[in-house]
Amino acid sequence: MREILSFTRRAVDDYGMIKPGDRIGVGVSGGKDSVLLLAALARLRMFYPAEFEITAVTADPGFGGKDTDYSKISELCGNLGIRHIIKRTDIAEIVFDVRKEENPCSLCARLRRGALHDICVENGFNKLALGHNFDDAAETFMMNLFHEGRIGCFSPVTYLSRKDITVIRPFCLLPETKIKSAVKRLGLPVVKSACPAAGTTAREEMKTLLRGLNTDYRGVKERIIGALRRGDIDGWGPAR
Repeated sequence: MREILSFTRRAVDDYGMIKPGDRIGVGVSGGKDSVLLLAALARLRMFYPAEFEITAVTADPGFGGKDTDYSKISELCGNLGIRHIIKRTDIAEIVFDVRKEENPCSLCARLRRGALHDICVENGFNKLALGHNFDDAAETFMMNLFHEGRIGCFSPVTYLSRKDITVIRPFCLLPETKIKSAVKRLGLPVVKSACPAAGTTAREEMKTLLRGLNTDYRGVKERIIGALRRGDIDGWGPAR
């Protein structure tokens, strides 16, 4: 956990993500990134100079028309002394049955983020922490470039004026390989996604492409993120 906390604190400090008195909802889907983020922030709050509160928040998409079993995540929250809020939604029905999206991931992600935003507003949280990692950032940059013809990425910190909450991504500098090994080493529970599109998404295609590029151009993801930081694109430069 020490290495994970090092990457996390670097991002938190570089981008001024956490301030004294923050009430943070930690978006927990049940995947490896979000579960480790919850554990890391639970540990960070023990020694970080700015005191803050965290609550695990989950928006269940209802894949297959069923409630997802998050009991293991709730048990982890209990062990960490953290409240777990679960909001059941009809996101899967909207995406797959009503809209019948050919490329469902974008709409699903927007709806899930919207549900998480609402949970934060309803419970008086001023920040939402999401588990997007270093690899996610490189993939998003490439997807924006290839599919939309623009230079851009999600931001480490984003203020949402309509909801009056700030979205933070404390794992934005943390490589996915370190997340995988830490989750396995710590024995953290992971809830397998029941999404019917899992493994066939545009992001998976970009992940495969970047893996291939890294074979010929070692360190390509690091150079992508380095360019984002040096160019201060979408708030990736050091916090001011």
